[in-house]
Amino acid sequence: MPTYNKLVRDKIPQILENKGREYSTKILNDEDYIKYLKEKAYEELDEYCAAETNGEAVEELADLLEVIRSLAKQHESTFEDVEAVRKDKAEKRGGFQDKVFLMDVEE
Repeated sequence: MPTYNKLVRDKIPQILENKGREYSTKILNDEDYIKYLKEKAYEELDEYCAAETNGEAVEELADLLEVIRSLAKQHESTFEDVEAVRKDKAEKRGGFQDKVFLMDVEE
């Protein structure tokens, strides 16, 4: 039996059960949940970086958004709150649409 030891989506146990697969799970405490959400964010980012098509990239971005939503909730916030902060920062400092690459700054 392969060992995964990673956070999975809520319906994965049901999917495994429907396929007749045996598995074991546990419910994480809040501290471990945040730890494994952070690990999941790196996992999804790596998968996004490895995506070879636009469709794959969008799917991995959606997975990242799901992790961000869960992390926001753990930090007693919402995705909408995170989006508001993003918009505020974009107004003050801009976004990344202009593709500006800073080479150096004279001191």
